[in-house]
Amino acid sequence: MSETTLPVEEKRSLSKVWAAVWLVFGLWLLYRAIFVGAGASYVTVLNGREAGATFNDYIAGEAEFSFVRSFGVWCSAFLTLCVFSFLYRDNPFYKVAEAIFVGVSAAYYMVVSYWMVIIPSLFAKLWPAWIQSWAVPGMSPVRDELWYLNLIPLILGGMLLWRLSPKGAWIARWPLAFIIGSTAGIRLVGFLQADILSQVHNTIEPVIVMQNGQFQFWTSVQHLLVIVCVLSALVYFFFSIEHTGVVGKVSRVGIWVLMVTFGAAFGYTVMGRIALLAIRFQFLFDDWLWLIDASGTRSAL
Repeated sequence: MSETTLPVEEKRSLSKVWAAVWLVFGLWLLYRAIFVGAGASYVTVLNGREAGATFNDYIAGEAEFSFVRSFGVWCSAFLTLCVFSFLYRDNPFYKVAEAIFVGVSAAYYMVVSYWMVIIPSLFAKLWPAWIQSWAVPGMSPVRDELWYLNLIPLILGGMLLWRLSPKGAWIARWPLAFIIGSTAGIRLVGFLQADILSQVHNTIEPVIVMQNGQFQFWTSVQHLLVIVCVLSALVYFFFSIEHTGVVGKVSRVGIWVLMVTFGAAFGYTVMGRIALLAIRFQFLFDDWLWLIDASGTRSAL
Protein backbone atom coordinates (compact mmCIF):
# COMPACT_ATOMS: atom_id res chain seq x y z
CA MET A 1 0.00 0.00 0.00
CA SER A 2 1.49 3.34 -1.04
CA GLU A 3 1.72 6.33 1.28
CA THR A 4 -0.34 8.48 -1.08
CA THR A 5 -3.39 6.19 -0.87
CA LEU A 6 -3.23 5.69 2.89
CA PRO A 7 -4.76 9.06 3.90
CA VAL A 8 -7.61 8.54 1.42
CA GLU A 9 -8.41 5.12 2.85
CA GLU A 10 -8.22 6.48 6.39
CA LYS A 11 -10.69 9.21 5.50
CA ARG A 12 -13.03 6.65 3.98
CA SER A 13 -12.78 4.47 7.07
CA LEU A 14 -13.42 7.45 9.31
CA SER A 15 -16.43 8.45 7.21
CA LYS A 16 -17.83 4.92 7.51
CA VAL A 17 -17.37 5.00 11.27
CA TRP A 18 -19.19 8.33 11.55
CA ALA A 19 -21.94 7.07 9.25
CA ALA A 20 -22.39 4.02 11.47
CA VAL A 21 -22.48 6.20 14.59
CA TRP A 22 -25.11 8.51 13.13
CA LEU A 23 -27.15 5.51 11.92
CA VAL A 24 -27.18 3.99 15.40
CA PHE A 25 -28.04 7.37 16.88
CA GLY A 26 -30.91 7.79 14.41
CA LEU A 27 -32.31 4.34 15.21
CA TRP A 28 -32.07 5.08 18.91
CA LEU A 29 -33.93 8.38 18.41
CA LEU A 30 -36.60 6.54 16.44
CA TYR A 31 -36.99 4.06 19.29
CA ARG A 32 -37.24 6.85 21.87
CA ALA A 33 -39.81 8.71 19.80
CA ILE A 34 -42.07 5.69 19.10
CA PHE A 35 -41.91 3.66 22.29
CA VAL A 36 -40.98 6.25 24.93
CA GLY A 37 -42.60 9.38 23.48
CA ALA A 38 -39.46 11.50 23.64
CA GLY A 39 -39.80 14.91 22.07
CA ALA A 40 -43.55 15.06 22.63
CA SER A 41 -44.98 18.22 24.16
CA TYR A 42 -48.26 18.48 26.07
CA VAL A 43 -50.26 21.63 26.72
CA THR A 44 -53.27 22.72 28.73
CA VAL A 45 -55.67 25.59 28.12
CA LEU A 46 -55.40 28.32 30.75
CA ASN A 47 -57.56 31.46 30.45
CA GLY A 48 -58.11 30.78 26.77
CA ARG A 49 -54.39 30.32 26.03
CA GLU A 50 -52.24 27.25 25.71
CA ALA A 51 -49.56 26.69 28.34
CA GLY A 52 -47.14 23.89 29.09
CA ALA A 53 -48.85 21.01 30.90
CA THR A 54 -47.73 19.95 34.36
CA PHE A 55 -47.94 16.64 36.19
CA ASN A 56 -51.20 17.61 37.87
CA ASP A 57 -52.73 18.61 34.51
CA TYR A 58 -51.86 15.22 33.10
CA ILE A 59 -53.36 13.37 36.08
CA ALA A 60 -56.54 15.46 35.82
CA GLY A 61 -56.83 14.60 32.12
CA GLU A 62 -56.44 18.22 31.02
CA ALA A 63 -53.14 17.75 29.18
CA GLU A 64 -53.36 17.45 25.41
CA PHE A 65 -50.70 16.48 22.90
CA SER A 66 -49.49 19.49 20.89
CA PHE A 67 -48.21 18.66 17.43
CA VAL A 68 -46.99 22.22 16.83
CA ARG A 69 -44.91 22.35 20.03
CA SER A 70 -43.59 18.83 19.48
CA PHE A 71 -42.55 19.77 15.96
CA GLY A 72 -40.83 22.85 17.36
CA VAL A 73 -38.92 20.74 19.90
CA TRP A 74 -37.66 18.42 17.16
CA CYS A 75 -36.69 21.34 14.91
CA SER A 76 -34.81 23.00 17.78
CA ALA A 77 -33.00 19.77 18.58
CA PHE A 78 -32.08 19.23 14.93
CA LEU A 79 -30.70 22.76 14.53
CA THR A 80 -28.77 22.42 17.81
CA LEU A 81 -27.13 19.23 16.57
CA CYS A 82 -26.37 20.93 13.25
CA VAL A 83 -24.48 23.66 15.09
CA PHE A 84 -22.65 21.09 17.24
CA SER A 85 -21.61 19.25 14.06
CA PHE A 86 -19.11 22.04 13.39
CA LEU A 87 -16.99 20.55 16.16
CA TYR A 88 -16.24 17.72 13.72
CA ARG A 89 -15.71 19.87 10.63
CA ASP A 90 -17.48 22.38 8.42
CA ASN A 91 -20.46 20.76 6.72
CA PRO A 92 -23.70 21.65 4.90
CA PHE A 93 -25.83 21.03 8.01
CA TYR A 94 -23.92 23.67 9.97
CA LYS A 95 -24.16 26.13 7.09
CA VAL A 96 -27.92 25.63 6.86
CA ALA A 97 -28.35 26.16 10.61
CA GLU A 98 -26.13 29.24 10.49
CA ALA A 99 -28.08 30.73 7.57
CA ILE A 100 -31.39 30.06 9.34
CA PHE A 101 -30.12 31.65 12.56
CA VAL A 102 -28.83 34.78 10.82
CA GLY A 103 -31.92 35.14 8.63
CA VAL A 104 -34.44 34.62 11.42
CA SER A 105 -32.54 36.94 13.76
CA ALA A 106 -32.34 39.70 11.15
CA ALA A 107 -36.04 39.38 10.32
CA TYR A 108 -37.02 39.31 13.99
CA TYR A 109 -35.05 42.42 14.89
CA MET A 110 -36.35 44.20 11.80
CA VAL A 111 -39.96 43.54 12.85
CA VAL A 112 -39.23 44.51 16.47
CA SER A 113 -37.53 47.73 15.36
CA TYR A 114 -40.47 48.53 13.09
CA TRP A 115 -43.11 48.16 15.82
CA MET A 116 -41.03 49.42 18.76
CA VAL A 117 -39.10 52.27 17.13
CA ILE A 118 -40.40 53.36 13.72
CA ILE A 119 -44.13 53.20 14.51
CA PRO A 120 -44.18 54.89 17.98
CA SER A 121 -41.16 57.18 17.59
CA LEU A 122 -41.56 58.37 13.97
CA PHE A 123 -44.86 57.64 12.25
CA ALA A 124 -46.90 58.21 15.41
CA LYS A 125 -45.29 61.65 15.79
CA LEU A 126 -45.96 62.66 12.19
CA TRP A 127 -49.39 61.11 11.58
CA PRO A 128 -50.87 60.25 15.00
CA ALA A 129 -54.49 59.97 13.81
CA TRP A 130 -53.55 57.52 11.05
CA ILE A 131 -51.43 55.39 13.38
CA GLN A 132 -54.22 55.38 15.96
CA SER A 133 -56.68 54.04 13.41
CA TRP A 134 -54.81 50.79 12.73
CA ALA A 135 -51.66 50.37 14.86
CA VAL A 136 -51.93 51.95 18.33
CA PRO A 137 -55.58 52.51 19.27
CA GLY A 138 -54.74 53.89 22.72
CA MET A 139 -52.59 56.80 21.57
CA SER A 140 -53.69 60.41 21.21
CA PRO A 141 -54.56 61.59 17.66
CA VAL A 142 -53.23 65.10 18.39
CA ARG A 143 -49.82 66.09 17.06
CA ASP A 144 -47.11 67.45 19.32
CA GLU A 145 -46.21 71.12 19.13
CA LEU A 146 -42.84 70.43 17.47
CA TRP A 147 -43.99 67.48 15.38
CA TYR A 148 -42.26 68.78 12.24
CA LEU A 149 -38.84 68.07 13.79
CA ASN A 150 -39.50 64.40 13.19
CA LEU A 151 -39.23 65.06 9.45
CA ILE A 152 -35.45 65.22 9.92
CA PRO A 153 -35.01 61.50 10.87
CA LEU A 154 -37.54 60.59 8.16
CA ILE A 155 -35.46 62.36 5.51
CA LEU A 156 -32.19 60.94 6.86
CA GLY A 157 -33.68 57.45 6.86
CA GLY A 158 -34.79 57.85 3.25
CA MET A 159 -31.33 59.08 2.28
CA LEU A 160 -29.81 56.05 3.98
CA LEU A 161 -31.79 53.74 1.68
CA TRP A 162 -29.87 55.17 -1.29
CA ARG A 163 -27.06 52.88 -0.14
CA LEU A 164 -28.84 50.16 -2.11
CA SER A 165 -28.42 52.13 -5.35
CA PRO A 166 -25.00 51.96 -7.07
CA LYS A 167 -25.30 55.49 -8.50
CA GLY A 168 -26.81 57.13 -5.44
CA ALA A 169 -24.67 55.50 -2.77
CA TRP A 170 -22.96 58.84 -2.04
CA ILE A 171 -26.26 60.21 -0.71
CA ALA A 172 -26.20 57.68 2.12
CA ARG A 173 -22.88 59.05 3.39
CA TRP A 174 -24.56 62.09 4.97
CA PRO A 175 -26.96 60.24 7.28
CA LEU A 176 -24.28 57.64 7.96
CA ALA A 177 -21.86 60.38 9.04
CA PHE A 178 -24.59 61.87 11.26
CA ILE A 179 -25.28 58.48 12.88
CA ILE A 180 -21.61 57.77 13.54
CA GLY A 181 -20.90 61.26 14.86
CA SER A 182 -23.92 61.51 17.13
CA THR A 183 -23.45 57.97 18.44
CA ALA A 184 -19.77 58.61 19.17
CA GLY A 185 -20.61 61.82 21.03
CA ILE A 186 -23.37 60.25 23.11
CA ARG A 187 -21.33 57.17 23.94
CA LEU A 188 -18.29 59.29 24.79
CA VAL A 189 -20.18 61.04 27.58
CA GLY A 190 -21.43 57.70 28.89
CA PHE A 191 -17.98 56.13 28.82
CA LEU A 192 -16.44 59.14 30.55
CA GLN A 193 -18.97 58.86 33.34
CA ALA A 194 -18.92 55.06 33.70
CA ASP A 195 -15.37 54.04 32.82
CA ILE A 196 -13.22 57.02 33.84
CA LEU A 197 -14.87 59.27 36.42
CA SER A 198 -16.46 56.39 38.33
CA GLN A 199 -13.19 54.47 38.48
CA VAL A 200 -11.27 57.56 39.58
CA HIS A 201 -13.90 58.21 42.26
CA ASN A 202 -13.72 54.61 43.50
CA THR A 203 -9.92 54.78 43.60
CA ILE A 204 -9.84 57.87 45.82
CA GLU A 205 -10.56 56.11 49.10
CA PRO A 206 -9.03 56.61 52.56
CA VAL A 207 -6.26 54.17 53.35
CA ILE A 208 -7.07 54.18 57.06
CA VAL A 209 -10.77 53.53 57.60
CA MET A 210 -12.32 54.34 60.95
CA GLN A 211 -15.91 53.50 61.83
CA ASN A 212 -17.49 54.35 65.18
CA GLY A 213 -14.03 55.01 66.56
CA GLN A 214 -12.76 51.53 65.57
CA PHE A 215 -10.11 50.73 62.99
CA GLN A 216 -11.48 48.66 60.08
CA PHE A 217 -8.52 46.47 59.18
CA TRP A 218 -9.84 44.54 56.17
CA THR A 219 -11.49 47.58 54.61
CA SER A 220 -8.23 49.51 54.94
CA VAL A 221 -6.32 46.62 53.34
CA GLN A 222 -8.80 46.54 50.48
CA HIS A 223 -8.41 50.28 49.82
CA LEU A 224 -4.62 50.03 50.03
CA LEU A 225 -4.63 47.11 47.58
CA VAL A 226 -6.74 49.09 45.10
CA ILE A 227 -4.37 52.05 45.24
CA VAL A 228 -1.26 49.87 44.82
CA CYS A 229 -2.77 47.95 41.88
CA VAL A 230 -3.90 51.11 40.09
CA LEU A 231 -0.57 52.89 40.51
CA SER A 232 1.48 49.84 39.47
CA ALA A 233 -0.65 49.33 36.35
CA LEU A 234 -0.22 53.01 35.43
CA VAL A 235 3.55 52.78 35.92
CA TYR A 236 3.70 49.87 33.47
CA PHE A 237 2.28 52.15 30.73
CA PHE A 238 4.64 55.02 31.62
CA PHE A 239 7.35 54.63 28.95
CA SER A 240 9.15 57.95 29.45
CA ILE A 241 11.34 56.33 32.12
CA GLU A 242 13.29 53.14 31.59
CA HIS A 243 11.79 50.22 33.49
CA THR A 244 14.78 49.44 35.68
CA GLY A 245 15.31 49.43 39.40
CA VAL A 246 12.31 50.40 41.49
CA VAL A 247 10.29 51.46 38.43
CA GLY A 248 10.92 48.07 36.83
CA LYS A 249 9.76 46.20 39.92
CA VAL A 250 6.62 48.31 40.18
CA SER A 251 5.87 47.83 36.49
CA ARG A 252 6.29 44.07 36.95
CA VAL A 253 3.65 44.22 39.66
CA GLY A 254 1.50 46.13 37.16
CA ILE A 255 1.93 43.26 34.67
CA TRP A 256 0.63 40.82 37.27
CA VAL A 257 -2.34 43.11 37.96
CA LEU A 258 -3.15 43.27 34.26
CA MET A 259 -2.86 39.51 33.83
CA VAL A 260 -5.14 38.85 36.80
CA THR A 261 -7.66 41.34 35.40
CA PHE A 262 -7.59 39.84 31.90
CA GLY A 263 -7.80 36.34 33.31
CA ALA A 264 -10.79 37.18 35.48
CA ALA A 265 -12.56 38.87 32.55
CA PHE A 266 -11.85 35.89 30.27
CA GLY A 267 -12.98 33.43 32.93
CA TYR A 268 -16.19 35.38 33.44
CA THR A 269 -16.86 35.28 29.68
CA VAL A 270 -16.15 31.55 29.47
CA MET A 271 -18.40 30.92 32.47
CA GLY A 272 -21.24 32.67 30.68
CA ARG A 273 -20.70 30.60 27.53
CA ILE A 274 -20.55 27.39 29.56
CA ALA A 275 -23.87 28.33 31.15
CA LEU A 276 -25.41 28.73 27.68
CA LEU A 277 -23.97 25.35 26.67
CA ALA A 278 -25.43 23.74 29.79
CA ILE A 279 -28.84 25.16 28.89
CA ARG A 280 -28.67 23.58 25.44
CA PHE A 281 -27.62 20.23 26.92
CA GLN A 282 -30.50 20.42 29.38
CA PHE A 283 -32.88 21.06 26.48
CA LEU A 284 -31.52 18.08 24.54
CA PHE A 285 -31.52 15.64 27.46
CA ASP A 286 -34.73 16.83 29.14
CA ASP A 287 -37.19 18.40 26.70
CA TRP A 288 -36.13 16.34 23.71
CA LEU A 289 -34.78 12.93 24.76
CA TRP A 290 -36.39 12.73 28.23
CA LEU A 291 -33.20 11.25 29.68
CA ILE A 292 -33.42 13.47 32.74
CA ASP A 293 -36.44 14.62 34.70
CA ALA A 294 -35.65 18.24 35.50
CA SER A 295 -39.29 19.31 35.65
CA GLY A 296 -40.62 16.26 37.48
CA THR A 297 -43.24 15.46 34.82
CA ARG A 298 -41.49 13.16 32.35
CA SER A 299 -42.44 10.00 34.21
CA ALA A 300 -46.12 10.81 33.73
CA LEU A 301 -46.14 12.57 30.39
